[in-house]
Amino acid sequence: MTYKKQDSQVPVLRDADSERPIPSAWRPVIGEIVRAFVGRDYALSLGVPGVSPVSPDTAEHIEKYIQHYGEELVELPEETWDSSVCIWMGGRWDALIDLWTSSEGRSDLVLSLRVSEDGSGFKFDVYMVYVP
Repeated sequence: MTYKKQDSQVPVLRDADSERPIPSAWRPVIGEIVRAFVGRDYALSLGVPGVSPVSPDTAEHIEKYIQHYGEELVELPEETWDSSVCIWMGGRWDALIDLWTSSEGRSDLVLSLRVSEDGSGFKFDVYMVYVP
């Protein structure tokens, strides 16, 4: 499902019935995660505020999947928010972020995140990078 750009901020909604666009409040953090992956830091070893550490097994799997895909990741352009989505799962959101490569533009790769609320905002857990 494609969402058109909106002039206003995209709110955080708990909608378990349909996919929603990625909330504006999450976008800078997601951009930092992808920026680290572009720099081949799949474990997020430098840290990203609000993001849980990535396990060595998950980081290795992400690295191998991206290498096997065979294209060079690039930072997220604004257009990624037109097609990336999240859905409320009752206690957290599952989010799928379309990843972009230098030769393809929007690729078949997605970043899968789990997002939950904590006392001071949102907590992001990198789940996987894969082709759905």
